[in-house]
Amino acid sequence: MYAIFKSGGKQYQASTGMVLKLEKLAGQVGDRVTLDQVMLLAEGGQIQVGTPMLPDVTVQGRIVQQGLGPKLVVFKHKRRKDYRKKQGHRQPFTAVLVEGVGK
Repeated sequence: MYAIFKSGGKQYQASTGMVLKLEKLAGQVGDRVTLDQVMLLAEGGQIQVGTPMLPDVTVQGRIVQQGLGPKLVVFKHKRRKDYRKKQGHRQPFTAVLVEGVGK
């Protein structure tokens, strides 16, 4: 059984026992989260597709980590103008352990 859901403007596939890195969610490590924007649910040979979402279908999980992704370096310059700008960025994420998929 698996589900495709939307979180943080992106789509993810989830099944029980998976750990997913989602865009940052509010909450502390150990908190339960319910993701209710499920677009597709596959159970055995049956597939349910929402238009656009499935009502009463959720993905339940538990926050296992709040962290920052790898550092990305943004470097801008303009030739012959003595302009250089170096900036770093680390995208925050939330790791969620999927505990249940379904109704």
